[in-house]
Amino acid sequence: MSTTDPETIERGSDRFLLTLDLAKMSRMGTVDQRFQSSNVEMIEVIGGRFWKPYNQNSVSQAPSSSRSSDATPAGMDANLYQYRPPIDLSNPRLRKLAAALGSAYVRVSGTWANTVYFHDSDEPQPATPPEGFNGVLTRQQWKGVIDFVQAIDAKLVTSFATSSGTRDAAGDWTPDQARRLLDYTHTINGNIAAAEFMNEPTYAAMGGAPKGYDAIAYGRDIEVFRSFINQAAPEMLFLGPGSVGEGGALTTAMGGSMLKTEDLLTATGSVFDVFSYHLYAAASQRCASMGADSQTTEAAALSEEWLSSSDTIHAFYAKLRDRFEPGKPIWITETAESACGGNPWASTFLDTFRYLDQHGRLAQRGVQVIAHNTLASSDYGLLDENTLEPRPNYWAALLWHQLMGTTVLNPGVSGVANLYLYAHSLRDRPGGVALLVINADRQNSYDIAIPIPADRYTLTAQQLLDTTVLLNGRKLQVNSDGSVPQLVGSSVSPGHLRFEPTSITFLTMLDAGNRSV
Repeated sequence: MSTTDPETIERGSDRFLLTLDLAKMSRMGTVDQRFQSSNVEMIEVIGGRFWKPYNQNSVSQAPSSSRSSDATPAGMDANLYQYRPPIDLSNPRLRKLAAALGSAYVRVSGTWANTVYFHDSDEPQPATPPEGFNGVLTRQQWKGVIDFVQAIDAKLVTSFATSSGTRDAAGDWTPDQARRLLDYTHTINGNIAAAEFMNEPTYAAMGGAPKGYDAIAYGRDIEVFRSFINQAAPEMLFLGPGSVGEGGALTTAMGGSMLKTEDLLTATGSVFDVFSYHLYAAASQRCASMGADSQTTEAAALSEEWLSSSDTIHAFYAKLRDRFEPGKPIWITETAESACGGNPWASTFLDTFRYLDQHGRLAQRGVQVIAHNTLASSDYGLLDENTLEPRPNYWAALLWHQLMGTTVLNPGVSGVANLYLYAHSLRDRPGGVALLVINADRQNSYDIAIPIPADRYTLTAQQLLDTTVLLNGRKLQVNSDGSVPQLVGSSVSPGHLRFEPTSITFLTMLDAGNRSV
């Protein structure tokens, strides 16, 4: 974002006045049509132990006989997890709400995908996973994923099992399980658009890799996997490495237990079609045992230090991309408020500032896809997993989808504390501009002068920790049939608009006179 001309900023009693020049907003780049995407964890699909809610009674228990996976990731405290039955991806309400967010990628992966056994049979699944695996994925469950993805006009992203059950006597990865999953996917007219080999190889041990697994072993695995998909799925994008935990606070927290992405990429060479990584700037309270350096607070949620952590982590991984995979697109295949299921405020309006700011600033930096974790599970889900009620981030995502196009513009304004502006082409309206104004200041308002009429969509909440959100002062809620309401802006005239403290506003302006859009 460029620095604002000083003449366009005037100091008022409690606010700045800024003047926008829509015609001069320069083109910074573009993002993928499916830029805003989401995750469904593999453990949700097969059923098993996922992050325990802060309110332990909010998720129903199931008898042990119905549990597909009770395994806990290596090195993690079993008390952090609680059983969940498989998600019902055929639920009409879930499908309506997911479809309303538009064409997206749905990533079905996560730590548990590394150790899942694909039961390639219509016979009942085994009572326990085969040796070397921690869970079982059935044909019916995978068909449910394919049906869901097709029903909401999405494209599927996944990863493959890499645990000891997939390996030969020498410890080398074999493609039998991956081939079975791909073959069955084709049999039911499904398609995997893109895939990572392993979920989060920087945390390979936690993800079920064999004892002593290192970057050299990863390089050998990638060579086999690349050869396999060249033959079995040449149209599938190969994403990687899908690292996490570097470039920010989690680097210190994890210390020597991580594999370094630099070492992984040195071992693989240039093999990926898309450079991918996961973005978590902190761990939630569930994982406080990782140390104080891993934590964040409610008080910090609107700070520049917290919001800019997306930049810091991106800069780390973008530098590696430039060195090892120059020119390759960057996808963030998993991100949320914090790792370990999110903090209690991840489900509130307080986190919506991070959600939208992250999308705005990373679009400016050329990130093509951001997959939020999760669609409908744990505290960071866009939807409440029990009621499927939209959380504040869902409504923010819905507005982004409806208003923000794929051309990224430079709004020409920066350097104003706690005020963040992002501009894109207006979706499906050639010549229009959509402006996102995030006032993260807890006390001061700001005035912005706009040169033409606009429609205004302002998100607020009575309290920052509310789980409901207001659009132009009216509570947002789904219709009685489970569909989303039409989101309508308020017409505003050219001139000065005020943006109140802790508010988020989208402005849509037709005929902006900007040749870049």
